[in-house]
Amino acid sequence: MELISNQPNKNPNPSTQLTPPSSSRYENQKRRDWNTFCQYLRNHRPPLSLPSCSGAHVLEFLRYLDQFGKTKVHHQNCAFFGLPNPPAPCPCPLRQAWGSLDALIGRLRAAYEENGGPPEANPFGSRAVRLYLREVRDFQAKARGVSYEKKRKRVNRQKPQTQPPIPLQQQQQQQPQQGQSLMANYSGATV
Repeated sequence: MELISNQPNKNPNPSTQLTPPSSSRYENQKRRDWNTFCQYLRNHRPPLSLPSCSGAHVLEFLRYLDQFGKTKVHHQNCAFFGLPNPPAPCPCPLRQAWGSLDALIGRLRAAYEENGGPPEANPFGSRAVRLYLREVRDFQAKARGVSYEKKRKRVNRQKPQTQPPIPLQQQQQQQPQQGQSLMANYSGATV
């Protein structure tokens, strides 16, 4: 018996046919971002190769992307500087939002290593890029009147007990009663 047939699959149920796994939205976006960055390097004057790319070139790329931004970032001398919801339009420029840039750098950093770049030479993880992102975040927070404070993990502190602890004998006596009352309330069951 032949395991693999040369005839096309005539199975009417498409869910059982073998298809290549589809990429996630993240993977698709990472691939598009990587292709955009590589295109930017090819169009750079003079053209740049990936191994010669540095953190300074990444900063140039981020500044280039600002022209396509959709976030209004007020200048310090604008009347609406520091207002989260300005009451009227102003001539301040549209920029890339900090969160978008931060996510982009994360995807490009991963794509660089997936495409054979050594982690220690990753230009997307350079100190200059990290400082630039921090400056953009802080300035946009001031310009919009919104703070980007890092969320802190809540420490689960137990409150001191106000009632004295129940002796062990009383706890053992109460357990069957609690179980019975729970079952009595469960869909009209009786115990």
